[in-house]
Amino acid sequence: MNNELDIAIVGMSGRFPGARNVEEFWHNLAEGIESITRLSDQEILESGVPASYLSDPSYVKAAPILEEPGHFDGGFFGFTPMEARSMDPQHRILLELAHEALEHAGYDPGQYQGRIGVFTGSAMNTYFMNAGLNSRLAQEYISTLVGNDKDFLSTRISYKLNLKGPSITVQTACSTSLVAIHLARQSLLSEEADMALAGAISVRVPHRAGYFYDGGGVVSPDGHVRAFDAKANGTVFGSGAASWC
Repeated sequence: MNNELDIAIVGMSGRFPGARNVEEFWHNLAEGIESITRLSDQEILESGVPASYLSDPSYVKAAPILEEPGHFDGGFFGFTPMEARSMDPQHRILLELAHEALEHAGYDPGQYQGRIGVFTGSAMNTYFMNAGLNSRLAQEYISTLVGNDKDFLSTRISYKLNLKGPSITVQTACSTSLVAIHLARQSLLSEEADMALAGAISVRVPHRAGYFYDGGGVVSPDGHVRAFDAKANGTVFGSGAASWC
């Protein structure tokens, strides 16, 4: 049997609604646990959502949320507190997940002699707008740009983890993570890299907030997702992230 084209996933990490890691995620899938959170009016108001939204019949008070999405061990990766606070949470979490995926695989990038590539992508940076970082962009343009622009997502991971393979940020909307895996596979087959990290992330800010049902679009009118069901009536966009190597 010719195994020259075989590629194995040897490490995996993730954070999902209702699951802090991959093991909890699979448990929820097996048990049929719905991980969409029903939000109280108080939670929504504390997130900064206008009070007028709460009485609008088209506003759905539900969201797939992450546990403690703002927590980040910036010191572990050599960031100052100010750098960490001004960085997109999507960049922070995916950096942690890349480190966790390599740990899960049993590889230390500081000792591994081969080239490790990085192929990742993220959703729109809603933190930048919500946290009011416009003024900081005017004062400290380069550092704020590097901490928040999608273009620096993969290369920061490579830099912070001392990875020497190709480093490419992928943006293809809902297919970003799939395309990232495809590009990682191509990189391995073409021998550009000896190992590759692939991943993607979406973190919505404000985090505990609902959404508007538009009466004909792709979102669910009741905050439930019924995949592969005759009663399916839409999706609920939320937050989550995963990394593979």
